[in-house]
Amino acid sequence: MSLNVKIGLFGIGLDAYWPQFEGLRDRLQSYLAEVESTLNQFGDTVVNLGLIDTVDKAFDAGHRFRQENVDIIFLHVTTYALSSTVLPVAQRAKVPVIILNLSPEASIDYTSFHKLSDRTKMTGEWLAHCAPCPVPEIANVFRRTGIQFHQVTGMLREDQYVLDEISAWVEAARVAFIMSQNRMACMGNYYSGMLDIYTDLTTQLAHFGGHFQMVEVDELTALRRETGDAEIKLRIDLFHEVFDIQPGCSDEELRKAAKTSLALDVLVEKYQLGSMAYYYKGSGNPENEETISSIILGNSLLTARHIPVAGEYEIKNAQAMKILDAFGVGGSFTEYYAMDYKADVVLMGHDGPGHIAIAEGKTKVRPLEVYHGKVGKGLSVEMSVKHGPVTLLSVIEKTGGGLCLLTAEGESVPGPILEIGNTNSRYKFPMGARAFVNAWNSQGPAHHCAVGIGHIVHKIEKLGHLLQMEVVKIQ
Repeated sequence: MSLNVKIGLFGIGLDAYWPQFEGLRDRLQSYLAEVESTLNQFGDTVVNLGLIDTVDKAFDAGHRFRQENVDIIFLHVTTYALSSTVLPVAQRAKVPVIILNLSPEASIDYTSFHKLSDRTKMTGEWLAHCAPCPVPEIANVFRRTGIQFHQVTGMLREDQYVLDEISAWVEAARVAFIMSQNRMACMGNYYSGMLDIYTDLTTQLAHFGGHFQMVEVDELTALRRETGDAEIKLRIDLFHEVFDIQPGCSDEELRKAAKTSLALDVLVEKYQLGSMAYYYKGSGNPENEETISSIILGNSLLTARHIPVAGEYEIKNAQAMKILDAFGVGGSFTEYYAMDYKADVVLMGHDGPGHIAIAEGKTKVRPLEVYHGKVGKGLSVEMSVKHGPVTLLSVIEKTGGGLCLLTAEGESVPGPILEIGNTNSRYKFPMGARAFVNAWNSQGPAHHCAVGIGHIVHKIEKLGHLLQMEVVKIQ
C-alpha cells in the first residue's frame, strides 16, 4: 500500500482582469507553477487544476478533486478573486483547505512601480502583488459555511517559514492518511483492573479511521509450531546482530523468542498489520504462556519496522506510538518510573518491547526470572531513548466522550537508569519535573504514553487540526 497522499492544488483569479491587464494571467499561472514545484519535492501526487476564475470552473474543480480523492487542498491566492469561485471547490471536495497567502516578493519595488508609463500597468502590477486582499473574504465564507481551513502567510520565494509550514502540513496529512489505513491487531485482553486504559474501539475509528483486527493468542501459538530449525537459527543470528545479548541469556530462551518472532512476522503479513496491542496471561495453558513470555524481542523488532507494539492491551497508546512513528520520530511505550528531584528529571520507561530504532546505543537483552505483575519469565529488552530533544504523546479520552491528543516537549538526558531489563530514560522538561508531572496528570491521561525523538508538537497540532481533534500542549 502506498503511503503517499494526494495533494490538491489550485489558484484563484478574476476572469474580468485578463482582458484589462496584459500578461497578468500568465504571470499568476507562473506563481502557481512555483507552488506546484515546491509540493512536488515531497514525493506525493499533486493534482494541480490551475487558475480557477469562474463559478463554472469552481464546480468542475470541486468535482475533479473529489474524483481524484485528494487528502488535502492547497489554495494559492494569487490576486483578488471572488469567494464564489472558491466555495464550490471546498464544498464539493470535503477535505481540509490550506490557504497560501504568498506574496511574490518581500515588498513592491515602489520606485520601479511609479516609473510605469500608465496607471493601467500600475494597477496590473499591484494586482500581481494582491494576494492578501481576498483572504479575509474567503475566511469569512469558510467560517460561515463550516469549512475547515488554515493559513500560511509569507513570501512565494526564499521564505523558510513558508517552506517549513507547507512541509509540516503535507507531513500531517500523510500521517492522517496512514492512520486512516492502519490495521491494528488486538491480541488477548485488558490487564484486569487497569481502568484507565479501557477504550471504545468505535470511538477510535471515528477519530482516526483504520481497522481493528481481533487476534487470538492461540493463532500465534499455532504459528510457532510451524517454525523450522533453519529459520530459527537465522532469527537468533539476527538477535545477536541487532541486540546486545547479555550474559545469562540461555540458548533455550533465545530459541523460544526466535520462534515467537517468526510467528509474529507471519501474523503481520496475514493481516497486513501496522500496529498491535496485546496482553495475555496464558495461565493454565503452558504453550500460550510460553508464547506470551517470549514475545518481547519479536515485538521490539516489529516496533523498529514501523509496526509499533504496546503491551498491557494499551490500544490508545498503540495509536499514539503509530502517530509518532508515522512522523518518523519513533514512538516507544513508556510510563513514569520514578522522580529524581536532585537532577530535576522524570524517569520513564516500561517493561516489554521498546523502539530499538531510537535507542541510545545498542539495546541490551537481559534474562528475567519474573515479569513484574505478569505470568512467566524470559528475555526482556533494556534501552534508553537517544539523548536529545523528545516529544511525548498520549491519546486521551475526554469527559463526556471523544478523544484528545496530549503532548509535550522535553529532553532525554544522560545519567543513571534502573538496569532492570526494561526500557528506561531520564527526561528533563522546561517547566521542571514537579510542574510537568502535575500539568500532565491534570489532563487525565492514562498512565502510559509514547515518546519519540525530536520536537514535533507543531506537526502534531496540525494533525489535530486535520482530524478535528483537540490538542493540548503541556509547556
